[in-house]
Amino acid sequence: MAGLVTGDSMPVAGGGSNPDDSLLYEINGLAKSAPHGVDRAMEFIGEYGIIVGLAVLMLCAWWSVRRSDDAPAGTAALLWAPVAAGLALLVNIPIRGFVRRPRPFLDHQGLEVLVKGKTDFSFVSDHSTLAMALGVGLFVANRKYGLIGIGLALLEGFSRVYLGVHYPTDVIGGFALGTAVTLLLAPLAMMLLTPLTRRIAGTRAGRLVRSAGAPVAVVPAAGSGEDTDGGALTGSGRPRHHDHDRDLAA
Repeated sequence: MAGLVTGDSMPVAGGGSNPDDSLLYEINGLAKSAPHGVDRAMEFIGEYGIIVGLAVLMLCAWWSVRRSDDAPAGTAALLWAPVAAGLALLVNIPIRGFVRRPRPFLDHQGLEVLVKGKTDFSFVSDHSTLAMALGVGLFVANRKYGLIGIGLALLEGFSRVYLGVHYPTDVIGGFALGTAVTLLLAPLAMMLLTPLTRRIAGTRAGRLVRSAGAPVAVVPAAGSGEDTDGGALTGSGRPRHHDHDRDLAA
């Protein structure tokens, strides 16, 4: 772990002792040559903007999955996304304490640090972990919105290096952590959350789970060739999905 903690030496501006350092200087160097307004915009985007954007994207995905064939399962997947992000951040607490990697601006000269006051450890990046967990969680619920969310998470990781507050490997570690927690625990989460959302769908609060015009997923009796609405069935005996863009990815 020593290489993560302090690096091999104190590099000067424009160079690095390893590829991680070199990429840090290359990406952060963009901040030095960019106009002041661009740097201020990146500061806002990297600290708050992308997380807010992911929240808005989740609302859009929720509006979409409410109209899908199995809306309760889609809503359960969306509920899992922020829960997974919170769990990933909790997992990161002991990781940071174990690795104890200082922020790059403490060990490297000449960086353009656009966000001041960061005193905690650097590995792994909380922002990258949070953003990727939300992006992958969105993908589990809806492929279209999930791809947009993963794209925003990648931009979040780039911004953390651009701002001078993380190494590239801090970001990669955050991506891996957010993805692993979200995907590995998704089957258990769906098993617990889907019955809850199905129950809510049958109450007065059902509009939170399924829109008024959403088709209802029905599993017919064995040997039946049609669902109760007369719709075509797939070979497995389940109703055929009507809109593949809104299919549950899980």
